[in-house]
Amino acid sequence: MRLLHIIATPRTGQSNTLRVSETFVNELRAARNDVTVDVVDLYDYDLPAIAGDNIEAKYTLMVGQPIDKSHEESWRQIESLIAHFLAADAYLISAPMWNLSIPYALKYYIDCIVQPGYLFRYNEVGQVVPMVTGKRMLCVTSHGGDYSPGSHLQGYNFHEPYLRSIFGFVGVTDVEFISAQPMDVTPDLRDAAIGAAIQQAAALAVSSGWAAPSAVPSAKADAMAD
Repeated sequence: MRLLHIIATPRTGQSNTLRVSETFVNELRAARNDVTVDVVDLYDYDLPAIAGDNIEAKYTLMVGQPIDKSHEESWRQIESLIAHFLAADAYLISAPMWNLSIPYALKYYIDCIVQPGYLFRYNEVGQVVPMVTGKRMLCVTSHGGDYSPGSHLQGYNFHEPYLRSIFGFVGVTDVEFISAQPMDVTPDLRDAAIGAAIQQAAALAVSSGWAAPSAVPSAKADAMAD
């Protein structure tokens, strides 16, 4: 299984979100022997421009016209990023909540890859046809306050709904979340939140949904708020 780990926090050395994600990756590797992890650190990654030639190419594609030859070289950078995303079997996104939503680097990445004709298309009556199918995603995040369902801050959580919506739009509907929260209230609550999230990540990695059945020895074989 090729896992694409998209890191959307600049605090890679101190990130509580990444502590949780790293637990998941380590346990997943221990549970199955076919895991390769491809890392995209969005704060140390040269993302292509989504202005100039590329924005013109995007709107050309949206109306069903071929890209102008003068835009082809620039657009290939977008296509390369999309191909890299599509090559993965599963996704892990590490993204703390920033100002009630996702970090700007993750939004920029999403704006690069979610392109018509590549991740989705419209049919003849204007309905959206998702083009990314059969893949799953885990989003690991951390929140300063408690934005969980039923909390008084739930209505301010635009982080999880957006990620579910945009990736569901292109066909990734098997999306799970692990959220460490609250992180900024008291040290005791922070420690408890991180501990609970790490436990959840470890359990998820060895669950039947993520762990390969072949990773379980047979009887014959046996004789991180930021």
